[in-house]
Amino acid sequence: MSASASRPQRRPYLLLRERYVLRQLFLGLLGITTGAIALIWLMQSLRFVSLVVDRGLSLRVFIQLTSLMIPSFLAVILPITTFLVVLFGYQRMAGDREVTVMQAAGLSPFQLARPAMACALIATILGYILNLWLVPVSYHAFRRYEFEIRNRMAAFLLQDGVFAQLSKDMTVYVRKRDRDGEMHGVFVEDDRLPNARATIIAERGNMVVIDNQPRVVLFNGSRQEIDHHTGRLNVLTFERNSIDLSSQKQAETQARDASEMSLSELFHPDPHYVSQRDWGKFAVEGWRRLTAPLTAFSFSMIALVAVLSGAFSRHGNVKRPLGAILSVVGLMAMSLMLQNLAGRNLGLVPLLWVVAIVPAIGCSYWLFAPKGASAARKKSHGT
Repeated sequence: MSASASRPQRRPYLLLRERYVLRQLFLGLLGITTGAIALIWLMQSLRFVSLVVDRGLSLRVFIQLTSLMIPSFLAVILPITTFLVVLFGYQRMAGDREVTVMQAAGLSPFQLARPAMACALIATILGYILNLWLVPVSYHAFRRYEFEIRNRMAAFLLQDGVFAQLSKDMTVYVRKRDRDGEMHGVFVEDDRLPNARATIIAERGNMVVIDNQPRVVLFNGSRQEIDHHTGRLNVLTFERNSIDLSSQKQAETQARDASEMSLSELFHPDPHYVSQRDWGKFAVEGWRRLTAPLTAFSFSMIALVAVLSGAFSRHGNVKRPLGAILSVVGLMAMSLMLQNLAGRNLGLVPLLWVVAIVPAIGCSYWLFAPKGASAARKKSHGT
């Protein structure tokens, strides 16, 4: 009678403990992930400070541009922060004897690990949303926005009486600029083509933007080039001429990075944009997106094994958490190595799945197998 009466009383206690642990894990995951993203965002944003300091980019546009990189950061660090939250969260509960109390109340290893597994499962689902949809969309928008800003910025660099170096291959000088934007006394040094370097002089000109690319329309001027075969100076006078001020070539605008492609584009790349010799690298990127989110669950299981599988020590145990950290670092290094090797040999792609899944399966067997459960209970009762 007492045993049957204790079971209904124990069930609300178990649910309350699981909710408590799950809430602590979610709060910790939110805090650590937010802090890590803020730190990485700050470090990466330093690359674009020159756009604010040197080229007068507004703070609003700067924040909009750099914020598009946040999904990429989140997709990378989410498995790591999930591992850290589970490891140190359960380690703190073990140090406060909370794990011992829950074991004494009759919680099995599976019941103890269930909040961490739920947290890891949500992180895995979020990882798939990021890798398969949000990261390609945001990174594509980032590249387009950055290209548009850098090209449009040329229109604002031209100042009266200043030699403005729009790129390493182009310098523009304007003697005077009216309020309506018309320029007088325009000098252009265009070295973008090594075999056709030109010096252009015009009486006046106007700035226009066509397809997000700045151009200068010049009137009443001359174009001077040196013929490399004869060494003679060729002078071409014109009444109207236009010059493209883009700092990047048109081929670069068409080239797409693997990070901004969808999964179907990675497995079936367009031969007009992707060389056939790079198809393997793009395929590996696609398989990486499918396997990387699973590491959040595997890393969490490694953390659970480190905390729940050994006997409790009053003085703490540093070896098991350290071993878990080294194991995760080793798996990450192995994954990066396999990605590089699989780009040259697609036969190694299945190993990416092995590195992502096998640790979770092995740790689950270690924790939840009947022999492991009975041994853990004997150790808990012995302590």
